[in-house]
Amino acid sequence: VQLQASGGGLVQPGSSLRLSCAASGFTLDDYSIGWFRQAPGKEREGVSCISGRDGSTVYGNSMKGRFTITGDNAKSTVYLQMNSLKPEDTAVYYCAATMGPFCNLMVAGRTRIDYWGQGTQVTVSS
Repeated sequence: VQLQASGGGLVQPGSSLRLSCAASGFTLDDYSIGWFRQAPGKEREGVSCISGRDGSTVYGNSMKGRFTITGDNAKSTVYLQMNSLKPEDTAVYYCAATMGPFCNLMVAGRTRIDYWGQGTQVTVSS
């Protein structure tokens, strides 16, 4: 079982990035797949989550309207499209999976995580 995150990089404020989280060893249908981020000196923060079962989504408050999470169950991949990036979005972004319909709890950081991917660094700087 593996989650492979990719797509991070260094971009200027106002730019866009798309992160990918490729799952192997399990199917997304029974899982909630989420993105978290952690900036230096700060606590881990729930960014977004998508239900592999019905495609419903949840977003953290500071991401609403700028970030969009989508999933392709056939490719076992979840994407996080990040637009209008700000310097405060700078962090290491991690994808994670939890079995069951727990996106709300996942973004709130209130549920167990079954699988973690490695992080991908996003740096927003001029």
